[in-house]
Amino acid sequence: MRTVKQLAEEIVAREGGFVNDPDDPGGATNYGVTLGTLRTLGIDKTGDGRVTEADVRALTREDAVTIFIEHYFRRPRIHTLPGLLHASVFDMYVNAGGNAVKILQRLFNDMGQRIAVDGVIGPQTARAAETAAAAAPEHIVDAYGIARRNYYYAIADNRPASRKFARRRDGGKGGWIVRAEEFISVRYHLSEAEHRERTSKWG
Repeated sequence: MRTVKQLAEEIVAREGGFVNDPDDPGGATNYGVTLGTLRTLGIDKTGDGRVTEADVRALTREDAVTIFIEHYFRRPRIHTLPGLLHASVFDMYVNAGGNAVKILQRLFNDMGQRIAVDGVIGPQTARAAETAAAAAPEHIVDAYGIARRNYYYAIADNRPASRKFARRRDGGKGGWIVRAEEFISVRYHLSEAEHRERTSKWG
């Protein structure tokens, strides 16, 4: 099993370098770390007493790995989940914060467990995860990945400005969908035709 540092390094590679897309609610981002995150954590890379876009640009890969491990893996208590869920939930938490946990909690409820959908990994969610992983060890990761993919499509359904992240200009799968399917077995990937059908109402 990969270490948390290896998982964090993979996320940093997946996120890429500096971007500031006006259609991305996260705003200025470098290696997946947003300006909002730096402000919340009080990280002033330039030492000028302010946390601005310049600090986002000044982030290194090593900075991002450290931030992800501490604030997106340990503090949200992803480490208390079964190991087979670490990679996908960690990656999604970097991408969507507490919504990554809500997706997981809704999945457990769909599987017959009754837990709060609050985006927080506490003892109840950790126990539910252990129960789900024991009941369906061959399927729980795929089920979470599919739920994650559906979450991205739903965002794009409701927010036209986000559709470019789920569908390329040529109609193919956008970055969000490709990213979700990295954590889903190939047999559950949507075909290009299925993806185009799913997004056909977007115009």
